[in-house]
Amino acid sequence: MTIKTFELISTTENGVELISYVALPESASAENPVAGILVAPEWWGIVEHPKNVTERLAKAGFAAVAMDVYGEGKLTADASMANFWMEQVLEDKDLLTDRCRLILKDFCDQMSVDENNIGAIGYCFGGKVVLDMAREGMPLKAVATFHGNPTPKKPADSSFQAKVLVAHGRDDSMVSMDAIEDLKKELDAADVDYTIDVYDNAKHGFTNPDADKRAAENEVDLGYNEAAANQSWENMIDFMKANLK
Repeated sequence: MTIKTFELISTTENGVELISYVALPESASAENPVAGILVAPEWWGIVEHPKNVTERLAKAGFAAVAMDVYGEGKLTADASMANFWMEQVLEDKDLLTDRCRLILKDFCDQMSVDENNIGAIGYCFGGKVVLDMAREGMPLKAVATFHGNPTPKKPADSSFQAKVLVAHGRDDSMVSMDAIEDLKKELDAADVDYTIDVYDNAKHGFTNPDADKRAAENEVDLGYNEAAANQSWENMIDFMKANLK
């Protein structure tokens, strides 16, 4: 499928430009709007991996946007810098929520996006971002996380309307199985419809082809697992097609 890509610039109230990356099927238009998926990247920012994810989603028939929650298009391959930026936006929880809401609005304002059929996927830090968007009651029908941080800004309640798919690596040393059990309890308490897939021999970052390189450069416990990456992607596409009509 032929796709088109462009930058979507959202300007915050205090003048920060959020430079997100959009990919659409060439056939998407005002007369033929398609379901939209927001992509919340790992803590590296909008590097090649989230751009590739966004383009793959467009080739699968969705409109997609990789969200620049840091602002100014900041990206890095250095874990200490990524951690600094992540902590910075997490310190002001309303700031992060407001940026997500702004990107969501500007994305849905695109004539080729069906604003009534919106999902979100998140990787690592981005997993927390999209779960928190659903916890805040943003109009998402489906949320998927890959090796995502499930720690809530606030626990899910009746405003959480999205269905959830979680792809987690059994060998993830950064997000424990206990954390996944806590997420189950949280979602059960809010009566959320969810599925959790646990992949054997999969570490944190298992979907990112650059994970081994990032691990070596930064001495962090990451690892790419091609089989888990491919299976979790197929499951996510099926999940989104089932829930974004």
